[in-house]
Amino acid sequence: MTEPLVYLKGEMIPASRAHLNIFDQGIVLGATVTEMVRTFRHSLFRLDEHLDRLYRSMKYMQFDTGHSKSELSAKVTELVAHNCGLIDQKDELGLVIFVTPGENRMYAGGAAMGANLTPTLCAHTFPLPFEYWAKKMETGSHLVIASTRHVPPQCYHPNMKYRSRMHYYLADLEARKVDPEAAALLLDLDGNVTETSGSNFLIVEQGKIVSPTLRNTLPGVSRQVVIELAEKLGIPVEVRDFQAFQAINADEAMTTTTPYCVMPVTKINQLPIGTGKPGPVVRQLQQAWSEMVGFDIFEQIQAGAIRRYSTHAHA
Repeated sequence: MTEPLVYLKGEMIPASRAHLNIFDQGIVLGATVTEMVRTFRHSLFRLDEHLDRLYRSMKYMQFDTGHSKSELSAKVTELVAHNCGLIDQKDELGLVIFVTPGENRMYAGGAAMGANLTPTLCAHTFPLPFEYWAKKMETGSHLVIASTRHVPPQCYHPNMKYRSRMHYYLADLEARKVDPEAAALLLDLDGNVTETSGSNFLIVEQGKIVSPTLRNTLPGVSRQVVIELAEKLGIPVEVRDFQAFQAINADEAMTTTTPYCVMPVTKINQLPIGTGKPGPVVRQLQQAWSEMVGFDIFEQIQAGAIRRYSTHAHA
């Protein structure tokens, strides 16, 4: 098989045959929980932590796929092993797992709540697009604090990783009108900093890493890795609420997420953060992460971007 596989509804099928029914409630209602895992040297990183969070999300949503965690772990590991055989040895895969309530054949939303629905479980992969992050790793990324606010925990809990992301989409549209290179940083209803559409956000104040509380943010696996690395490096970490004022006046800022691990943030609202260049704490964390996985993952991003640009140029 020279085509990537997808694990969908209990079957391994070619990606070209993997389709969701238009009546699936992931489409009708946007009711979807999800996880993303990445590989390092073609091995999945912290799969157990991601699956633990997925199963907490599914319990909260009352989804039962009929898979134990160990069974799902085996299936996605098999999937990744096959699909890694189709990419360059120097490339890596992102693994996406998502679960919806299943199909609503009447296309009636809540009117069919009594139907006996089987959740839709899907797992698929894609090559990590190193070219998206290479320049930002050198110069830092930009954020804009949007007027669109984060969904409050009184609606549904942000500790669940979900795909109902209209607020993020609108916030990012707003951010790009201010700075075409920026993503949105969202505040909660009380004006506390939360997160971006795809990453946790942290700042550095006088040598201390400060993270927003988990009352309003996702407990990111990469955020947790940063906390663990900071402890080993002797860098203090504080978890507390802070506002836009503290974010803009921070010595350093960063985002953390599965695909690129740790990214320096050098502008917020078009204002420089610290010196306006990636700072020493972020660089220490990047180096420590590379040492943890056994190779320079940020050099991998740079080399991967060059390789892809070269491939596209000769295509």
